[in-house]
Amino acid sequence: MALEEQGVPSVAVHTHVFARLVRATAQANGMPKTRQAFVPQPVVDKSAAELRAYVEGVDPVSRRPFMQEVIEGLTGPLDAADLSGLSFDRSTPRLLEPDTEENLRALFEKNHWTDCLPIVLPTEERVAAMLKGTSHQPDKVVGRMRPTSFREFWEYTVEKVAVNAVMAGAKPEYFSVILALASTGETAKCSSTTSMTNLAVVNGPIREEIGMNCGIGAMGPYSHANATIGRAYQLLSQNLQGGSVPDESYMGTLGNPFAYSFCFAENEERSPWEPLHVTKGMKASESAFRPPAGIFRRSSSWTRSWRGSLKTRASTRSASSSTGARKMPGFRRANIGTTSGCRRFYYLWRMRASSPTRRASRPSLTTSSRCSRRKTSTS
Repeated sequence: MALEEQGVPSVAVHTHVFARLVRATAQANGMPKTRQAFVPQPVVDKSAAELRAYVEGVDPVSRRPFMQEVIEGLTGPLDAADLSGLSFDRSTPRLLEPDTEENLRALFEKNHWTDCLPIVLPTEERVAAMLKGTSHQPDKVVGRMRPTSFREFWEYTVEKVAVNAVMAGAKPEYFSVILALASTGETAKCSSTTSMTNLAVVNGPIREEIGMNCGIGAMGPYSHANATIGRAYQLLSQNLQGGSVPDESYMGTLGNPFAYSFCFAENEERSPWEPLHVTKGMKASESAFRPPAGIFRRSSSWTRSWRGSLKTRASTRSASSSTGARKMPGFRRANIGTTSGCRRFYYLWRMRASSPTRRASRPSLTTSSRCSRRKTSTS
């Protein structure tokens, strides 16, 4: 066999904390025998002498000399196992075997199908009720998603999105928004060192139609629509992208509390700016949402000293105007990071059914609308 047909031996070098992740990634991409070598974590802010000690020292995973691992990996001939590759069956059963509610809940938790909070079990009847919120066929492929750029895409149908919407406790009238979020192919469970998660902002008449909160408490646990739409997006990202397991397919350091649910509506009526979707060329009477944008737990910038690092972490950052996302009051000193990826809007009507609850016409929204007049209880 010619050398170009056989391949050339190579060794991938990583820090030891990523051992499980890189092996799982190699397995997922059909290369289970990829040759690996590891050095201690961290490598940032280390002197040349300290880094040389890594190279001359012991691989913390194999417990063998690091350079011995590298040399043997580069000089050892490729065998049949190296060249064989690996294929996968991506199909999953549509239904689980009947069991008690307690056992089924335990199964969902064991398989990492939940966010570790109680869920609504997705029975056939409940999923069928959720599917009434769209005119799309249950077996229609609606999107493809992956947790990171170096893992493979997984494909999913309208019905699978509905399963996750049921689990989140959403209502059928919310399903158009959830389905549109799923159609972007943008995961909310980003496997980033910065613990990134994604938010979605909803605009237009649908805010009123499904009772979204865009006033006091809009980002808190005070709206069933906001909370369950955001949670459904997080759950479908976890389950339909091929998993989100810490230290395997999720490497978000400390994690991010926004990853439970983060979806709200823009308060268009009381905003000093034009509605966000209007600035993007849509009509105020159209319903849309901004494609998911990243929210970071901390800055991803590195500095050479702890003083510089502390200064970077303590600095306040607001929404980036370069992506078309406006700066919003209350964000400027919240240090929640930057928004990114605002490339296009998705028309929600594409994902909506002709429903008797949908209004044929409606008056223009005013400052007395439900979103803008939410008040705190005096009790």
